[in-house]
Amino acid sequence: MAAKNRKIVDVLNGKTVSPPPLWLMRQAGRYLPEYRATRAAAGSFLDLCYSPELATEVTLQPIRRYGFDAAILFSDILVIPDALHRNVRFEEGHGPRLDPIDVDGIFALKGDGVQDHLRPVMETVGRIRQSLPEETALLGFCGAPWTVATYMIAGHGTPDQAPARLFAYREPRAFTHLLDVLADLSADYLVAQIDAGADAVQIFDSWAGVLGEREFADYAVRPVRRIVDSVRARRPQAKIIAFAKGAGLQLKSYRQDTRADAIGLDWSVPLSFAAELQKDGPVQGNLDPMRVVAGGTALDEGIDAILQALGNGPLIFNLGHGITPQADPEHVTRLVARVRGESR
Repeated sequence: MAAKNRKIVDVLNGKTVSPPPLWLMRQAGRYLPEYRATRAAAGSFLDLCYSPELATEVTLQPIRRYGFDAAILFSDILVIPDALHRNVRFEEGHGPRLDPIDVDGIFALKGDGVQDHLRPVMETVGRIRQSLPEETALLGFCGAPWTVATYMIAGHGTPDQAPARLFAYREPRAFTHLLDVLADLSADYLVAQIDAGADAVQIFDSWAGVLGEREFADYAVRPVRRIVDSVRARRPQAKIIAFAKGAGLQLKSYRQDTRADAIGLDWSVPLSFAAELQKDGPVQGNLDPMRVVAGGTALDEGIDAILQALGNGPLIFNLGHGITPQADPEHVTRLVARVRGESR
């Protein structure tokens, strides 16, 4: 099915679309009562991720409710380490937990069987594409190697990812090998998603902001570039969004260095800087998720500021990170209407 009518694909090709297309990170999630009901029926979180029927259902829920311009595959960035048998589990109130990996474990990693383990995800992608309106884009995704590695090293998330940073300093050879393994498996995963029906893919580097300049180049840029180059070598027309949360001024060269088509911006990126970044190509973002929780004037003013600063160039409207469980679904209705010029 041709993607020529999908506005997000047009933006990723460098076009300016008015009003800009929009989707929201974590748009299928706990703020929606229909998601909570499906999640309760699924059993574990990973069971939900690996059930093509249920993962398709939760992916489509926000499309039915809001008519976003893109659906994003419902899954998780930790399915790669799960496929590597790192005993991934999600504990209520604590988030993801893994068995921490050491040097020997890193060099023992084998990618055999990973793509077979992820086959249900590809079935989900195909089901979603068949169920979506023709004009709605489908986005696939993976976690960036640095962010996935931080969870594998520590066994859980930490505020500044000190365990992974310390490990990288002490064991640079092993850490580089881990990033390369994750990059290569992630590239295969994204190619499979594209082949299954994804119009574009996003690489989430949620912990890029804890890295210094040299470390950002080595741990955030280099592995993402490795993914992009590998995907493009096999699927030259692939459209790729790279999101490095908290990267700040290092975003100035991030697009060029990674060769991504578009860069995602978190809410801390000044709009004046975002406008400069937009001169080099499409940007995505960057409303503070707390404005969606607050609603009212705070929400309206945040939306209007982004549209004024970035609306005359290639923009995909989004949040600066994922929508939170505290968000009122009616505030999202208001957001969609305002971005589309239906409520001003």
